[in-house]
Amino acid sequence: MLTGKCLCGAVAYEAEAPIERIIHCHCETCRKTHGAAFSSVAAVPRDHFRWTRGSDLLNAFESSPGKFRCFCSKCGSHLMAERVGQPVVLLRLGCLDSPVRDLAQVHIWRSDSASWYDPKQIWPELPTGLG
Repeated sequence: MLTGKCLCGAVAYEAEAPIERIIHCHCETCRKTHGAAFSSVAAVPRDHFRWTRGSDLLNAFESSPGKFRCFCSKCGSHLMAERVGQPVVLLRLGCLDSPVRDLAQVHIWRSDSASWYDPKQIWPELPTGLG
């Protein structure tokens, strides 16, 4: 069982499905939506996904024809994206509470990637923030 929630905890979901692959999307829309170099997502079957709390607080933005990005109207966390009529939804993995390890991963839309980030570059890693 996968579970996740927004930053303020008002909206939560669960999905009874395994994650088979993680996708790191570098497209301009994902970068601007998340204010980051890329967005990490995983597809789960729509019929195995459900909101467990706060569905009345959800808002959605149609970022391209038929694609809706769902977010908490209180804290702004993006939780899920969906395309109308598709059998899967895309979980935004930054809001996932369940541990996920050792999965196949792929970077997509590298042609749109941020000029200041290259996933092939190795940088120092710190266990916590600076200073």
